[in-house]
Amino acid sequence: MTEDPDPLVVDARGLRCPAPVIALARAARAAAPGSELTVLATDPAARHDVPAWARMRGHTMVSSTDGEGVWRLTVRLGDAPAA
Repeated sequence: MTEDPDPLVVDARGLRCPAPVIALARAARAAAPGSELTVLATDPAARHDVPAWARMRGHTMVSSTDGEGVWRLTVRLGDAPAA
């Protein structure tokens, strides 16, 4: 499998829990297994909610970084349902 050079970006800045995860789930439904989705979020809860959602759905957390109050959370989609 080749690595996706341009992960899809879900801009959830300014959205409060659970909106970042809902936006991620919607984007994941339209993406192929193996795709990487990056969530940009300002809600501190997203740094816990996104990894939990990924784990429950059979996806893999690739990275999680905090840059000036914006979390960048990248998930690689597995073969599990994205909903």
